[in-house]
Amino acid sequence: MKKGRNIVPHLLLVLFSLYILLPPLWVLRTSFVPDSLAYQTSLFPGLTLANYVKLFAKDDFALAYQDSFMAALGSTLLALPLAAMTGYAFARFRTGGQASRFIVLATQMLPPVAIVLPVFAIFRLAGLTNSVPGLMIAYAAVNLPFLTWILMGFFEGVPVELEWAAMTDGATAWGAFWRIVIPVSLPGLAAAGVLGFILAWNEFLFALVLTGPTTATIPVALSGLQSQNGVQIAEVSAGVVLGVAPLLIASRFIQRYLVSGLTFGAIK
Repeated sequence: MKKGRNIVPHLLLVLFSLYILLPPLWVLRTSFVPDSLAYQTSLFPGLTLANYVKLFAKDDFALAYQDSFMAALGSTLLALPLAAMTGYAFARFRTGGQASRFIVLATQMLPPVAIVLPVFAIFRLAGLTNSVPGLMIAYAAVNLPFLTWILMGFFEGVPVELEWAAMTDGATAWGAFWRIVIPVSLPGLAAAGVLGFILAWNEFLFALVLTGPTTATIPVALSGLQSQNGVQIAEVSAGVVLGVAPLLIASRFIQRYLVSGLTFGAIK
């Protein structure tokens, strides 16, 4: 009877896992299938790497991959120090009180479509459209409130006694932050950085509006894989696999650092 009771939940978990994994596995399968056979329902009507070769034979897709990486990495490196300082000010000094925290959080409630056109107008006047630096600034500004709230939670987990001890030994408040809080909070900074990279890598609307003929990102490049005969589904699947690959690597990173980051405050 006990074994019978355990079979049902395990079976449900297996079915639910298959339901979640089937779409990405089918995309992976389609990426290795010839374009003419992509819509067939058989499991492997043929195997080929031609879809990946076609993608990288196109200069615009290879450039989009490069631009996506540069924009995501640059925006993360730009936003993370600002988020760290802002999150620390909120966590330790309660700067601005609850009102400031709410204002920072409220910016995340605005739908991107409500601000993308004003951003485009400002960036066009500044000469930042159709450029990777423009994407870096836009992504950093959009992700900054989210990263601030994540790091604020991590900093609140750092015992303030560590900073008091450092300042007793002659360190300034900035010195305690740089020499004590930052090293202790490295797991949290790594987790926030990876999350910021993933958000920037996946962003579509700002990339669509702010980029042009010489600059694009992976989501924009994939949306352009159309011909007079319809969507090139096999190439799109190959592009999705290549686009997801860095995020899978980052996910392994974030899983490791999130666990240690969530627990480091309790064991110090």
